[in-house]
Amino acid sequence: MNEDSRYEAVRSRDARFDGAFFFAVSTTGIYCRPSCPATTPRRRNVAFFPTSAAAQGSGFRACRRCRPDAVPGSAEWNARADLVGRAMRLISEGVVDREGVRGLAARLGYSARQVQRQLNAELGAGPVALARAQRAHTARVLLQTTELQAAEIAFAAGFASVRQFNDTIKEIYALTPSGLRAARPGKGTRFGPVAPPTTPGVLPLRLAFRGPYAARQLFDHLQRRAITGVEEVSGEPGARTYRRTLRLPHGTGIAEVDEAAGDGWLDCRLRLTELRDLTTASQRVRRLFDLDADPYAVAERLGADSVLARLVDGCPGLRSPGAPAPDELAVRAVLGQQVSVAAGRTLGGALVAAHGEPLPEPAGALTHLFPRIEDLAQATLTELGMPGSRRATLRTLSSALADGTVVLDAGADRDEAERALLGLRGIGPWTAGYIRMRALGDPDVLLTGDAAVLAGMRRAGVPTAGLKERATSWRPWRSYAMHHFWNAPATEPANPRPTTTESTGP
Repeated sequence: MNEDSRYEAVRSRDARFDGAFFFAVSTTGIYCRPSCPATTPRRRNVAFFPTSAAAQGSGFRACRRCRPDAVPGSAEWNARADLVGRAMRLISEGVVDREGVRGLAARLGYSARQVQRQLNAELGAGPVALARAQRAHTARVLLQTTELQAAEIAFAAGFASVRQFNDTIKEIYALTPSGLRAARPGKGTRFGPVAPPTTPGVLPLRLAFRGPYAARQLFDHLQRRAITGVEEVSGEPGARTYRRTLRLPHGTGIAEVDEAAGDGWLDCRLRLTELRDLTTASQRVRRLFDLDADPYAVAERLGADSVLARLVDGCPGLRSPGAPAPDELAVRAVLGQQVSVAAGRTLGGALVAAHGEPLPEPAGALTHLFPRIEDLAQATLTELGMPGSRRATLRTLSSALADGTVVLDAGADRDEAERALLGLRGIGPWTAGYIRMRALGDPDVLLTGDAAVLAGMRRAGVPTAGLKERATSWRPWRSYAMHHFWNAPATEPANPRPTTTESTGP
């Protein structure tokens, strides 16, 4: 986009671009999301920024009406595999708050100076400013959804001092913390969080997304794979709630997400033993539900294929589920090799029962955290009843994850991670590709040997021969094409002979 097309998006209040860029108005000193309902400013008074941090760095404060800090993240950061994309994923995880810029640079394999220069050049803000903008957003959520004291909120959001917290809130929102708390939105307000909770210890959030959202397919996906003790899905289709335990940097948590979508958000509730984990927990839930996706860009690219267009039109807003814990997803992918989805789920339940960490207090059906990788690397795993070769693969993978031979964090180099996985005995292309797609959130993975994908292609009338060549035009959204085939309606009987022994489904 150029600045003229951005201004047209602002004039039309186009929510498709919320999070893709921000605009600021020189006459008011305010920056907004493109869909802000306020009167459209004159073109000569408008400046555009790639991030909210860049707008803040130029002296603009956040609009109180459209709350631009609450937009979904840009899909660009998931699509890009370069330094900037990897850095943005790590910053959203709270790495700068916990480890500083040096820690961020070390994870990326670059010097702190190189990281600073690249981010400033492309985003108009360095890692400290980007992390600061995120801390301010976390603080606003806590101010407007809890009754915590300001000092507690300051440290929970990641600020080094109460003074730094007060100064930042005043600078970004032009309000004191108490004034920002008094300006909390009503329950029916489109932008921002819900009203304060009635249940102590529960943080209600509105997790924003753009465009249509195929909630039923995603909740079906999670329900089929829910592991007893760690996950559960309750309720009837259309009104289900997904719950799961989370292992977080400072403590543990439980996330609850409702299937019914609001006007651009999913309702979520977090129970955290440490409020400092709010940013990390919310980002991990966002990745699991693929809330930063751009369904318009996906539909435009995949819809150009005459056959895929029918699937895209029939299921708008289909997402590619991620994972809240990459190491956990990798272990589950190995458990699911050569067995059905139901059998993989049973094996996962047995693994959790034998090696999971019990919660201090069970929360309904949620009783455990998923086992630590370090524990699985030392376990015999005989209780799973799997062949010795697969148990050996599981231990080998766990050891590689524990010692850093394989890195699957939010900023991992995806190509390098896939090569490292393929170097482990017992892990083939399907498993490595599936881990790359879900654990690393890669939107451009093609699982050419997947039996369920091939069956879906046949149902959709897509020739299975020459898949790689045909799929070139689907880039960089091939992962979404895989999900469209997995969800292709069964318009005719299809019982294909499996072409791989690794997978019978996603």
